[in-house]
Amino acid sequence: MSASAAAPTPAILAFTETASSLDHIRQAHAHMLKTGFINSPYAAGRLVSSAVSLPEAERPAAVAYAHSLFARVGVPSSFIWNTMIRAHATSGNPAAALLLFRRMLHSPAVPDKFTFPFVLKACTSLQAAEEARQVHAYALKSGLDSDIFVTNTLIHGLASAGFTIEARKLFDRMTHRDHVSYNALISAYVEQGLMTDARALFDTMPERTTETWNFVISGYVKLGLVDEAMELFTAMPVKDVVSWNAIITGLIREGLFYEALALFREMQSSEVRPDGCTLINVVSACAQAGALAQGVWLHAYASKNGLRVDGFLATALVDLYSKGGCIEKALQLFNSALKKDVSTWNSMIYGLGSHGRGEHAILFFRQMLAEGFSPNATTFLSVLSACSHNGLLDEGRRIFYQMVEEYNIGPAVEHYGCLVDLLGRAGLLKEAEDLIDCVPFKGDASVLWESLLGASVRHGDLARTELAAKRLLDSCPRESSAFVQLSNAYAAMSRWDDARRVRLMMNLKNIRKQPGSSTIVVDGVVHQFLAGSCF
Repeated sequence: MSASAAAPTPAILAFTETASSLDHIRQAHAHMLKTGFINSPYAAGRLVSSAVSLPEAERPAAVAYAHSLFARVGVPSSFIWNTMIRAHATSGNPAAALLLFRRMLHSPAVPDKFTFPFVLKACTSLQAAEEARQVHAYALKSGLDSDIFVTNTLIHGLASAGFTIEARKLFDRMTHRDHVSYNALISAYVEQGLMTDARALFDTMPERTTETWNFVISGYVKLGLVDEAMELFTAMPVKDVVSWNAIITGLIREGLFYEALALFREMQSSEVRPDGCTLINVVSACAQAGALAQGVWLHAYASKNGLRVDGFLATALVDLYSKGGCIEKALQLFNSALKKDVSTWNSMIYGLGSHGRGEHAILFFRQMLAEGFSPNATTFLSVLSACSHNGLLDEGRRIFYQMVEEYNIGPAVEHYGCLVDLLGRAGLLKEAEDLIDCVPFKGDASVLWESLLGASVRHGDLARTELAAKRLLDSCPRESSAFVQLSNAYAAMSRWDDARRVRLMMNLKNIRKQPGSSTIVVDGVVHQFLAGSCF
């Protein structure tokens, strides 16, 4: 492009800045070429900026087009360099962003405070620790560390790249800090699991924002430290939906479904409205806790408030209705969901299998493959479980080997468990035992021996019952089911002395059979009761 240029008209600039497609950008480019406006650095900069700001669907092609425009600019301004660095740093090509930055350093343009945030973002994406250190050194040399915006970005970039000590030194040297300064370092500590450092800095923060509280709460949740997260959540002066979602998620991850539902009821009495993320988590908790009525209410709430029942929410609701005994409702919801992912299919396949519709589950599995979805380990666990529950031995064997040979998915202990259960139901106890002996993870095989133990008892194979019980107790010495099933097997064969001996051994070791439990919903609150509870 030549140095001389006609002044661009407001009309073409307005059209360029409101462009919503790559075709619009091409039209604006053609007009600027025809009129000579393209030779204006300002006009060229606006064209490049508009191109890289197009919607996500057109972003790759738009960035490539912008790069071709950029290559034709004789002497790009700092604005154009920054625009292209930002585009590559945020569109999946951070290496190109770093290459552009190196070229910029050898050009007449001078990096400014808008350059470094995206260069550091590229370093973080590439885990380029040494490059991040060099960028930091250059910013210090340029005197830009006195700019709080640049310093905050440097702190977060350095810490995210692993240089937490350097980031803290930079933070400590700041003469003026704002909440962004604290959040930059705290969030980086949280990302790396350095919760002691994050909490210590949080405790010294003069004015904490809701975002800061959420950072620390989410960090505790991520590490499974729910008590610490709950303590902070309780002390939080102003909670938003992110705060509630974080703590509810933490409770669910730890299997505290009833506590999660109780907290959701507390959320309902607050001024914070649940969002799609809240509903997904709470519906999942309802499914695990057997709180069907509350889950149905949440489904109605989602529909009433215009939340689309697709994706993760559809998956959670399919799981809820399947576990609540409403398989037809689950099918209806599955079929009406416009957007399904692999998890939605997995949930439906598992639900059909658990309702005695194993062949239907296998048909769904085949339909899933026909529609182009790639099965994962959970998919195969769902369909193998369906085969197991319904005694479909041949299909189970075929699908197990399909998983290994065709999809190259290594079986976990749960997959082996389904196959052992299938063999056990069919009375093929020797084959089941041989399979267990071949599994690669001996330390996790207790569930397999427990399955074989149950099958051996059902088929009256006392020798294999004793063997399975011994193997189970070798890995889990206090597993009550091994003692109970072995005692029952002896009793079934009228070997009363042996049965009493096993029960006496349980008493001497103070081993108690785990009581069963059930739930009931009263006024929207889920209550759990153990067998033998007194009122």
